[in-house]
Amino acid sequence: MHRIDRSRIAILFVLVAGITALHYLTTIQYAQFHDIYRRLYYLPIVLGGLWFGLRGGIGVALAVSLLYLPHVVLQWGHHPLTEVEQYLEILLYNVIGGLTGLLSQRERLQKERYQQAARILEENYAKLRQQADQILEIEEQLRRADRLSALGELSAGMAHEIRNPLGSIRGTAEILRDGMAVDDPRSEFAAILIREVDRLNRVVQDFLEFARPGETGRSPVDLNQLLQELLLLTRQPTRSGGVAVDFAPGSIPLVQADSEQLRQAFLNLILNALQAMPDGGTLQIASRSDGETVSIEFRDSGGGIPAANLSRIFNPFFTTRSEGTGLGLAITHRIVQGHGGRIEVASQPGVGTLFTLTFPALATG
Repeated sequence: MHRIDRSRIAILFVLVAGITALHYLTTIQYAQFHDIYRRLYYLPIVLGGLWFGLRGGIGVALAVSLLYLPHVVLQWGHHPLTEVEQYLEILLYNVIGGLTGLLSQRERLQKERYQQAARILEENYAKLRQQADQILEIEEQLRRADRLSALGELSAGMAHEIRNPLGSIRGTAEILRDGMAVDDPRSEFAAILIREVDRLNRVVQDFLEFARPGETGRSPVDLNQLLQELLLLTRQPTRSGGVAVDFAPGSIPLVQADSEQLRQAFLNLILNALQAMPDGGTLQIASRSDGETVSIEFRDSGGGIPAANLSRIFNPFFTTRSEGTGLGLAITHRIVQGHGGRIEVASQPGVGTLFTLTFPALATG
């Protein structure tokens, strides 16, 4: 029984017992006091009905009737007129108790129906709001997909047109450099030319990766094994950058994927984390599964991403680094979506950034 219910029962017991004691301890010579005591019985009866509904009102009224009846029979039996009035009072106790309990019970039931209706409305509102958020997210993904598709077609054409001249420029620069003495000042300019051509070639390569069709050969892939191989390949840059890597592989099922594309997506996030921690830090990678999906988390302790930039980081060419192309995260986003997955980002400036990639698990059986 609830603590409040026990307290209320105790109050009713004290009231009924106290009023009954006053009746039995006061002689009938003080009829005016007995009139007051009879009216006082209505207090616990009404409270019983309000607190415990019909059962409480009737229960207290019956208890009062049984306690008050001997007083009427024994002390007022030789006053016939007064005795009839006392019996009518007992009847009125039960009527008031029943009516009060019934009205209270109906009011409580009505209140519960209103509360249930309010909960249903609140749940429906939450569902509608969630659906609205999903619609907005889908619209944003469609807009981004349209931009990426158009950019992919454009970049594919541009890349093929640019790559051949770049190769010629680099070859010419190498010939010029090789024909110069090591101490010739022009040799340094030739080296700069070669270096800049290589940088442009990397940009073109990013364009080609971005324009690559999403559907390629796919097979069952163990993401834990893929991450282990990537961490082995990136061990040197992480160590030289003072970044400690903590990999917590969970028990996850296989996913149907293009391992090379996922390798590039994961590598982009690892390199992005290293660039976010130029003075060193910690990169935590974890994998987990709920049976239907597989999630991979990349958490760095870098400077974080300002809230104003979070909605733009997957847009092509958006970058905050002067030497960046702004295509790394856009390519990663496209690869993840091409595998039927999703990528989410949460960041707090000064604390770090968390990228969560979720893929559908490969059905077994």
